[in-house]
Amino acid sequence: MRAAQVSKLEGPESIEVVDIPEPAEFPGGVVIDVHAAGVAFPDVLMTRGLYQMKPELPFVVGGEVAGVVRSAPEDARVRAGDRVVALTMLGNAVAETAVTAKEMVFRLPDNISLEAGAGILFNDLTVHFCLRNRGRLAEGETVLVHGAAGGIGTSTLRMAKALGAGRVIAVVSTEEKAEVARANGASDVVLTDGWLAAVKELTGGRGVDIVLDPVGGDRFTDSIRSLASAGRLLVVGFTAGEIPTVKVNRLLLKNVEVIGAAWGEWVMTHPGYLQEQWDEVAPLLESGKIAAPQPVLYPLTETAAAVAALDNRSAKGKVVVTVR
Repeated sequence: MRAAQVSKLEGPESIEVVDIPEPAEFPGGVVIDVHAAGVAFPDVLMTRGLYQMKPELPFVVGGEVAGVVRSAPEDARVRAGDRVVALTMLGNAVAETAVTAKEMVFRLPDNISLEAGAGILFNDLTVHFCLRNRGRLAEGETVLVHGAAGGIGTSTLRMAKALGAGRVIAVVSTEEKAEVARANGASDVVLTDGWLAAVKELTGGRGVDIVLDPVGGDRFTDSIRSLASAGRLLVVGFTAGEIPTVKVNRLLLKNVEVIGAAWGEWVMTHPGYLQEQWDEVAPLLESGKIAAPQPVLYPLTETAAAVAALDNRSAKGKVVVTVR
């Protein structure tokens, strides 16, 4: 099969499309003919050996797929011929064939294309976990998201109102990305230059209830300042490259919280949680209450460019590699 593989830890440019054997089947595994695969920021880090989990070289990039089931165990929720989305978690996604545990595979609603489906699980379920579990989003609250034109950002814009938010404020770096944010459902859009003052003005000085931050870096302290009383800052990642610190006296001033939100760790330590999430999110996707993603598509031969777009933060939306 063809696959996008990393054999040396030199960044996204080291990804090569090669012919390798199909992955071995295993008990409880579902074999999927992959049509599209999603990539995310952890893939950037993994190509440099900087992610906390380090697969053995060589490895295939990507952590989520959409495709058609070739075979499945009798006790799986899917059958041969089903259109599905699935998590392979760390690697093994951007390839013509994937094998993953039956608990990681879900039927794709008929109204969503395979290309869009490849952009759902990693980002949408991360955002669902952030807002539902860690952020304790209450009906009518205001959510602000940094990096709003990226994968996690656009997922937040698409999902937050369906999960109860009354208002969703997008923070972006350019007017072009502002258009992406508006197209994905932002109530308001502000540019990173002067964003805190703009948010204070938009909220009449009150601030926001939740900040979802996949960026980190030098805007972190201002994110705390942007919170209303009892607000929550959700730490999702550090695409800016810098891991910020917090002076805890700031948390006392308005009874605010800084909360870690590591969806992958939660999934691995809470059996059955992934299915619980899908049982809530899938009907919202099927009914249209949550719009399907509008991914940025790259062919398999340009996987290196797809991952590089995440590295240089030029990606506008979820990045998906088409395999078939």
